[in-house]
Amino acid sequence: LFYFSSVILTLQRFPSHSTMNISKSGYRVFSANSTTACTELAKKITERLGVDLGKSVVYQESNRETRVDVKESVRGQDIFIIQTIPRDVNTAIMELLVMAYALKTNCAKNIIGVIPYFPYSKQCKMRKRGSIVCKLLASMLAKAGLTHIITMDLHQKEIQGFFSFPVDNLRASPFLLQYIQEEIPDYRNAIIVAKSPSAAKRAQSYAERLRLGLAVMHGEAQCSESDMADGRHSPPPMSSGRTTSGHPGLELPLMMAKEKPPITVVGDVGGRIAIIVDDIIDDVEDFVAAAEILKERGAYKIYIMATHGLLSAEAPRLIEESAIDEVVVTNTVPHEVQKLQCPKIKTVDVSMILAEAIRRIHNGESMAYLFRNITVDD
Repeated sequence: LFYFSSVILTLQRFPSHSTMNISKSGYRVFSANSTTACTELAKKITERLGVDLGKSVVYQESNRETRVDVKESVRGQDIFIIQTIPRDVNTAIMELLVMAYALKTNCAKNIIGVIPYFPYSKQCKMRKRGSIVCKLLASMLAKAGLTHIITMDLHQKEIQGFFSFPVDNLRASPFLLQYIQEEIPDYRNAIIVAKSPSAAKRAQSYAERLRLGLAVMHGEAQCSESDMADGRHSPPPMSSGRTTSGHPGLELPLMMAKEKPPITVVGDVGGRIAIIVDDIIDDVEDFVAAAEILKERGAYKIYIMATHGLLSAEAPRLIEESAIDEVVVTNTVPHEVQKLQCPKIKTVDVSMILAEAIRRIHNGESMAYLFRNITVDD
C-alpha cells in the first residue's frame, strides 16, 4: 500500500481513544432523517465514536409538514446533525433546517451539520436566467443556526465560498484508492480514465498515486444549451408599422457555434482494465456510452469509481445491461435498493473519516491530518 493507506490504518485506531460516556462527552450526535434507510450511516458513525445516537423524533405530518421533537437537553453542547440525502431531496433539506433551528432555540452551543453529499451542488453556477441554488441553500443553513459543516467531495470546491461559516470538505479518494489496490485483481494493468476533459485533473491525481497511465475521453455528448429562445438575439426584429425610439441595437461580432468532435480516446486502453473516476454518478447514460467506447478500443474490464452514488431513475437496470463490470461508490448516499436491483454496485464505507472529523472538531484538534497527502485536484 502507498502512503495514503496509512491515513486509513491510523484512523482505524481512533475509536478506542474516543469511547466515552455520552453524559461526559459534551456533545450529541443526532440524525435528521425520518426514513430508516437514511439513518444507517449515522448509526455507523456513532458506533465508531462510542456514543449513542441522540434522542429525537423527525416525521412528516398528514399535510407533509416536517416536525422535529428533540427528546433530551442540548443546552451548552456541541451538536452534530448527520443528514444523508435520499431521493426526496427537498424533504431532507427541510428536516435538516427544522432540526437545526430547533437545536438553536434550545440553546445548543455549536450546531455542526454532517452532510456527506451536499445537495444542489451541481447548481453552483449561473446558467442563462436560472439561479445559483447552492448559494441559496448555504444562506438558509446559516439562518437556521448551523455554525459549521462537514461534507465530502463537493462538486466544485469553490462552493465553500458560499458559506459564512467554516466548511470541512473531506475526501473519499484514500478509500477508493485502497479499494482499487485490494479488490481489483491485476490493477497494475489498469489505466485511469477521465470521461470528459473536465474530469482530467481528478483522474490524473488517481493515476499519479497509483503509478498508472491516464486516458481522457473527448467529444462525448454534452448538455446542449439552445440559444434560440432565451433572449440572446434581442432586441427582436421590429415588425412593420412599429416605431422605436432611442439608440438602435449594436451589431456585435457573431460567435461561431460549438461543434462536437467525434468521440475519441486520448490514450491507449487496449488490453487493459479501464477505471473511470468521477465525483457523482447519477444518470448513467454517459458512463454507459463511455464504457461502450472503451470496450471498442480494447479494454477488457470497465470499473467506475465515484464518491456519491445517487443512481437515479433507471440507473441500476442500465448498469446491469451495460458493458460496465463494476460500479464502486461510497455510502454518503443510501443506495441499498439499487444494490438489490444491480449486483454490480459495490459500497465503500467512509464512516471512519466522518467519525474522526467529529471527534477532532469537538476536541478542538487540527483537521490537517485528515487532509495529509491530499492534493488540490482530489
